[in-house]
Amino acid sequence: MEKRMLRWCFENGLRLYFILRIICSSCCLLCFVKAQSRIPTETVQLWASEFGGELNSIVTKYSGSLLLQKKYKDVEPFIRIEEVDGVELVMQFGEKMKEMLGRKVEAVKRLVDAAEEADLYHKYDMNFEFDYYNSVLINERDENGNYVELGNEFILEVNEHFNNLPVNTSLSNIQVPTNVYNKDPDILNGAYWSEALNAVFSENFMKDPTLTWQYFGSSTGFFRLYPGIKWMPDGNGVISFDCRNRGWYIQAATSPKDIIILFDISGSMKGLRMTIAKHTINTILDTLGENDFVNIIAYSDYIHYVEPCFEGTLVQADRDNREHFKLLVDKLNAKGTGVVTKALIEAFRVLNKFNETGQGSLCNQAIMLITDGAVEDYESVFEQYNWPDCKVRVFTYLIGREVTFAEYVKWIACNNKGYYTHISTLADVQENVMEYLHVLSRPMVISHDHDIIWTEAYMDNASNELFQSAAHSLLLMTTVAMPVFSRKNETRAHGILLGVVGTDVPLKELLKLAPRYKLGVHGYAFLNTNNGYILAHPDLRPLYKDGKKIKPKPNYNSVDISEVEWEDTDEVLRTAMVNGETGSFAMNVKVPVDDGKRVLFLTNDYFYTHIDDTPFSLCIVLTRGHGESLFIGNISVEEGLHDIDQPDLTLANEWIYCVTDIDPDHRKLSQKEAVIRYLTGQEPDLECDEELLQEVLFDAVVTAPIEAYWTAIAMNISENNEDGIEMAFLGTRAGLMRSYPFIGKEKSSNKKFFTTQDKHSIFTMDHFPLWYRRAAEHPPGHFVYSIAFEEDMGKKNRSKMITASTAVSVTVSKRMAIAAAVGVQINLSLMRQKFWMATQQCSNIEGTCPISCDDDTGKFLGEVDGSVMTQLLNMGLFTEVKLYDYQAMCKGATNHHSGSQPMLSPFHTILAALKWFLSNLFIFFVEFNFCGLWNGESLVNAKTVFHFGHKHRKVEAFQPCNTEYPAFVYDHTIKEANGFIECGDCQKIFVVQNIENSNLLLLATEAYCDCSIFPSVTLEPNEVKYNASVKCERMRTQKLRRRPNACYAFHPEENAEECGGASGISLAGMLLLLNVGVAVAVAVAVLQ
Repeated sequence: MEKRMLRWCFENGLRLYFILRIICSSCCLLCFVKAQSRIPTETVQLWASEFGGELNSIVTKYSGSLLLQKKYKDVEPFIRIEEVDGVELVMQFGEKMKEMLGRKVEAVKRLVDAAEEADLYHKYDMNFEFDYYNSVLINERDENGNYVELGNEFILEVNEHFNNLPVNTSLSNIQVPTNVYNKDPDILNGAYWSEALNAVFSENFMKDPTLTWQYFGSSTGFFRLYPGIKWMPDGNGVISFDCRNRGWYIQAATSPKDIIILFDISGSMKGLRMTIAKHTINTILDTLGENDFVNIIAYSDYIHYVEPCFEGTLVQADRDNREHFKLLVDKLNAKGTGVVTKALIEAFRVLNKFNETGQGSLCNQAIMLITDGAVEDYESVFEQYNWPDCKVRVFTYLIGREVTFAEYVKWIACNNKGYYTHISTLADVQENVMEYLHVLSRPMVISHDHDIIWTEAYMDNASNELFQSAAHSLLLMTTVAMPVFSRKNETRAHGILLGVVGTDVPLKELLKLAPRYKLGVHGYAFLNTNNGYILAHPDLRPLYKDGKKIKPKPNYNSVDISEVEWEDTDEVLRTAMVNGETGSFAMNVKVPVDDGKRVLFLTNDYFYTHIDDTPFSLCIVLTRGHGESLFIGNISVEEGLHDIDQPDLTLANEWIYCVTDIDPDHRKLSQKEAVIRYLTGQEPDLECDEELLQEVLFDAVVTAPIEAYWTAIAMNISENNEDGIEMAFLGTRAGLMRSYPFIGKEKSSNKKFFTTQDKHSIFTMDHFPLWYRRAAEHPPGHFVYSIAFEEDMGKKNRSKMITASTAVSVTVSKRMAIAAAVGVQINLSLMRQKFWMATQQCSNIEGTCPISCDDDTGKFLGEVDGSVMTQLLNMGLFTEVKLYDYQAMCKGATNHHSGSQPMLSPFHTILAALKWFLSNLFIFFVEFNFCGLWNGESLVNAKTVFHFGHKHRKVEAFQPCNTEYPAFVYDHTIKEANGFIECGDCQKIFVVQNIENSNLLLLATEAYCDCSIFPSVTLEPNEVKYNASVKCERMRTQKLRRRPNACYAFHPEENAEECGGASGISLAGMLLLLNVGVAVAVAVAVLQ
């Protein structure tokens, strides 16, 4: 039997989506098809006209778009439209950000002064006793109900300003890592004198209630945090957080540096030594940041770069490169004889070349030598390349218990202004690596210059340990920090760094100073660092989904401007912003929206400036046309107040109409409540945006009649009259939203719409609602349709909603501005009904015409019928556009062991577990110096804890990648088209008809012809693969960056004779027994 298949689909304005596939099969069509040799274009035109007219009548009626447009038309004589001055606006925002960040700097400076003053008058005492509030032990009791040592009562109260966490805003408390003894004399003395910071913490918070966490990270390892909080260990009872590993600490403690790591991989480095050495390298890499440069050279009989692509150069120590080095180092094996001379020569050659050519940090330079011994004649190397000035410091790390070569290795460090450490166990690594940072900090400490540093954007993974709260860990922030020095004259030449103080600045608070309403429908603001990395941007996507888990991307804080504003191919914008310039730049852009499903073509103007006294630059983006026009209407408070205080009206709660996060009494207020209380005089002290209030009051008055209109419509709806119109809604340029449900909430098919659960449907800090943005690109009266899914419903029961919206504009003196957008939500069943009513042309033919539906709603046409989509592309009805995602995550190879191995024998698992336990127990005995346990003083001075095994690096299933994906753009000048497709033995005939005043197309095709020889046209992204040479070039390329202003490489008063010595390792007996217990427990778990 011959069939005819009818399909109608959305053409979304810029990207095609197939919405409904309907098959009609009956004798009446058989007669009709036999009478016609083709699909009659006139019939399809009639269907499109009748269906489009009926649909437009429904959405116009229920949305009230004509009424709203008339109301704004009526007030045009009373409004004025102004052109936005982008340069003035960005300067204004930049100045506000400078003032806000300046307040954080002043708070940190007060902490520095207080800390240094307290240390100056404190006399160190080896036998000092002091009970401080330990953040892990507070409020803990023993079996007798008494508070444990260091765990006295510490009052905690939930505080909204601190993410609704229980805190103590009167006191700070102290966290100590598990590998640091919490009653070590250094800890007790530091905890005592740093108590002086409590008063300053509180004073700072009183002066600036927008401050969040304030803290002092001590060089001895403890971390004083305000407000005080209960610190939660991980599942194994371990506190791995060490403040000295954090980026803010390292950047504040040292100047930028160029580092080459020389790794001895000779045969003598096998086994535990190789494990310790690799862990040492990884720890060194973790101390580097985006202002540092690094490379790693392995040597034995010969030298080779662990990454051949980086031969003869240094690369920026961003997260991508650091993780890349770690993976390469993990694969190295020991063999051959160690010859260090050639490696030293190569390292000096590269460092000298970098310095002479003005590359790298142009500050500190250092060589890290990791070896188990060195006996060659290397003095001539230092004479030729480094003496007498010693511009390159050499730090040496002797690996293993053997000390035969200790004097040789120490001599290298001491004669090159470096530091020597002996690392005999994995537990030694952390403390010994940190010594090089103390050496590099000496010149700065002696100079006594307190440089201010700002970090890149980060989601501190310590938050999971600290708060056990995923919500907080998703908060992007930057930290301002300053070093704290010893002012004591007797220690001046030693350059003693006491620690680092800092405070966090949530980036969302910074972007609130660039009010969203001033940037237009598509506008936005973003910030970048001196290295060209994005600090904050609405298109920065730091998280990805791995199964049911949401994880941070490995490279989320090293996303370059060119990877977000990727159409700036010549990097004009990037260059200007990195250089800290003020100016403007225009660019045609393709903007993906709706999670990449659709794309908008815009012309954007970029206005940028440098934020003084920071490494940051600010840019605001305005879209040409309506995006650079702002209309202003005056209304009295009395008129507006009545209309704003209505139950159907809400305000964008992420926008700042009034500041509610300073006074604790205001924090529970919504923005609407705050506005009303301010306007009625109940809260006259609230700080409110008067310009935004005027706009929202004006919009409240103009849109007020729509409420009565929707109410009247609802009263006239009968059970059979347009059943399927679920909701009407509107939004204005001031973030005002109104909605009216035509059915009960319990019957709603999309309960998330217009709520915070569906961020695309509401005003946020980053964007206007999607339905508003898309409507703004079409003339008023032209409805834009899109589909929404209720994701939490099953596939069979899934109810589909259609959202239709149109823009409302105002025009004054031939200048147009978008005032609002209005729309409705329609159940798909109503649209199907209206569609079939419009297509009952076969009712005049004898016989019946039963209808059945094959539902492909929401599918892309190219996936359902690749033949038709291919032909439409060939005819020019659609054009394919390539888009790129430089923040994608692709499925990568994983290093999982074979799953079949355990099936060989039921005893295999037991034997493997026993082998694991015995090998780890052996390492445990080897790693500890048990002689030290007999020394009573060693028990008191214990600073290490058992490092339980060296785990293999986990390879994530997804890895960062670049992808390319298509979008399909409809040519609006083509209103209709028809043609046929040769499909082997048959021809498929089709007709396409535009539906007026919408973004819909009606497509009718013959269904009997099998065209499966045509492949599907998909929207799937494809990973961009680079060949070896291109990949290497991309990795080596050093983008333009602006170096930090300050550099402290050397100081004439520096005492370079303090260059380290052999160190033993000891452990408190109690900690030893504890960790043996952990080892046994884990072994038992594995055996089970």
